[in-house]
Amino acid sequence: MTQNTRALLSLLLLPVLLTGCGADDTDKEEGTARTAAGLDAAAKTWGVEPELVYVTEVSGYTVFQESVGEYNGEFAAAYRSEDRATRFGLFVDHRTLTAENCSEQPLGEVTAKRVSCERDGDAWYRKAGASHEYAIPRDGVVIRLIADTKKVDRAVLREAAEAVHRPDDAELAALLPATNGAGI
Repeated sequence: MTQNTRALLSLLLLPVLLTGCGADDTDKEEGTARTAAGLDAAAKTWGVEPELVYVTEVSGYTVFQESVGEYNGEFAAAYRSEDRATRFGLFVDHRTLTAENCSEQPLGEVTAKRVSCERDGDAWYRKAGASHEYAIPRDGVVIRLIADTKKVDRAVLREAAEAVHRPDDAELAALLPATNGAGI
């Protein structure tokens, strides 16, 4: 069994093991430590730093498991609608985003178009060409939720931005591919 397979197997079994645990304060603290250990192992598997791993929740969308991982040094995951007709991407990197540099940073793959920036709560709503995103600076990273303006409306991206968080054990397990018994 390879080291990556062992790491994935441990992560997949973690939620099953946690189901039998009680819910007192000691168990909650141990659960937090287990989540951190699982997150570290998953991040290593994907080739990203653990602080880059975030997830979101949007009604009618689920994460496309095969999309989760490293992309240009960033953490990336695609979310698609239940009918698979629309999707948006979640990207997390170590860049900074401020009022001064917001319009200077390219929006996804759109590099030649002018980027407009609008403050929206703790996030920035950015638009360039046919793409738009919500960018949330948080804890030394920037979380970006990006989509085609004609396929995913601003309200969906805003909902995704408001729901961005660090994954718990169950969410982390859902990001990992199923092993279907391979290597066991």
